[in-house]
Amino acid sequence: MELVGRNKEIIRLNELFERNRSEFVVLYGRRRIGKTFLVRKMFQNRMSFQLTALANASLSNQLLNFHYSLVQTFGDSSSNKSPSNWLEAFQLLKQGLENLPEGKKLVFIDELPWLDTPRSGFLSAFEHFWNDWASNRNDVLLIVCGSAASWMIGKLLKNRGGLHNRVTERIHLKPFCLAECKAMIESMGLEWSLHQLLEMYQVLGGVPYYWSLLSKGKSATQLIDDLLLGGSALLRNEMQNLYASLFTNYQAHEAIVKALSTQKSGLNRDKLLQLSKLPNGGGTTQILEELEQSDFIRKYSPIGRKSRDSIYQLTDFFTLFHFSFLENSKKATPQSWMSYIDHPRHRAWSGYSFELLCLMHTDQIKRAMGISGIEVNVASWCAKGDKPIQIDLLMERRDQVINIFEMKFSIAPYSIDKSYQQELLTKIDTFRRETKTRSAVHLVLVSPYGLQANSYSGTIQLALTGEDLIK
Repeated sequence: MELVGRNKEIIRLNELFERNRSEFVVLYGRRRIGKTFLVRKMFQNRMSFQLTALANASLSNQLLNFHYSLVQTFGDSSSNKSPSNWLEAFQLLKQGLENLPEGKKLVFIDELPWLDTPRSGFLSAFEHFWNDWASNRNDVLLIVCGSAASWMIGKLLKNRGGLHNRVTERIHLKPFCLAECKAMIESMGLEWSLHQLLEMYQVLGGVPYYWSLLSKGKSATQLIDDLLLGGSALLRNEMQNLYASLFTNYQAHEAIVKALSTQKSGLNRDKLLQLSKLPNGGGTTQILEELEQSDFIRKYSPIGRKSRDSIYQLTDFFTLFHFSFLENSKKATPQSWMSYIDHPRHRAWSGYSFELLCLMHTDQIKRAMGISGIEVNVASWCAKGDKPIQIDLLMERRDQVINIFEMKFSIAPYSIDKSYQQELLTKIDTFRRETKTRSAVHLVLVSPYGLQANSYSGTIQLALTGEDLIK
C-alpha cells in the first residue's frame, strides 16, 4: 500500500534526517494510527538498524530478538551470542553503527515500551546509549515509537531521570482527516459517494488501519457489516484490545470514555468522575491526560466559564460507535447496518457523530468560509441558566463577526421548518443577551448536501456542504 497523507510529518522527518546533528525523535499516537508504516515507508532504504520489540516476552527473549536484528544488520561478526543484558546489547549496537560508512545512521526501534520488562534495566541502558554516545555525535537519527501511551508519555515525554529534556523532537501522529481518507480509498481503487465517505468516517474515524481493511466491490453498508456487526466481523472485538494495549490499568480509561459516550456535549470533571466512579486525584488527572494525548477525548472551556469548569468530550469515532451499537448487543443476534436505518439509535448517533466530524474539521471549515487569514477563536458556549441551550461550535473572529454553527446530518439538502427557525432565533437572542456581544452574529449551517431554500432558510447566513469538509 502506498503512503498517503502525512505531508507535514514527512517534511519534518526528512528535515531531521538531513540535519548535521543527532536527533532523538519520539513518534507517538493511538494504536493503528500508522506510526510504523510511516517510518518504514519513508526510510525503507535508509535504515541503519531497526528493531521491533516482542509483545509480552521475557527479558531473555527480548535480548535474543535484539541479537537477531544485530546479526541481520551487521553480520555474524557483530556478536557470537545473545547479549546477557541491555548495557551489553547497546554496546554491540554502538560498535555496529561505528563500523558503518560515513553518513546518517538511522536507528528505528518500534514498540519501545515492550522492551522495558520488569527489573530488566532497559531504560537506564537506553538512556546511556543516547546520553553517552549518540547525542555526542552529529550523525545519528534515533526514532522510537510505541502504542503504549502510558509508557511513552510517562517514561519518555515526561521523564524526570536521565532522559529529562533529551528528546529533541516529538511528533504526535493524529488521525487522518476526511481528505486523507478519501485519498486513501482512491489509492485502493474504491469509488464512493459523499454520503458513504462521511458515514464511514463517522464509524471508523481517521484511523488508517481500519480503512486499509475496506475492499472493492462493496458498499459502505456492506463493509460496516463485514467489519463490525457480523459474528466474525474483523473489528467486532477491537475494543477488547484497544485500550488494554495503550494504557496501564486500562479499565479506568474505559470507564471514562463510556461515561462520556452518554453526553454528546461532554461532562465537567465532577460529573464525569461521578458517572465513571473514579476518585478525584492525580491518578485520574493522568488518565484524562493520557486519553487526550491519544486523541480519544478533548478538554475545552466554554466561553464565559473558568478553567476549573472545563468540559471533557469523547472525540474517538470508533469508541462512540462501539458504545452506540456494539456494547449492549454482544449477547444479541448481530444486526445488519441496514436494519438500523431510521432507528432512533441511528438518528441519535448520526447527529452526534456528524457534529463531532465538523468539530474535527474546523480548519477545513475556515478555509471554505474564506477566513483562514483572519484571527479566529474556535470555542463553544452554553447558557448560564436552566435553559438547555448549547452551542457546540462557534468562531469569534477578529473582524467583529461571530459565526454560530448548526450541524445537521441528512441524506438530502437540509430543510428548516418554522419550529426550528424559532429555536435558532431564540438561541441567537439568548447568546447576544448573555454574552453582551457587540459583534455581528451569523448562523452557519453545515450539512452533507447543504441547505434547502424555503421561506425559513433566510435565517442562515451561510451553508456549507460535506464537500467543504474535504477540501
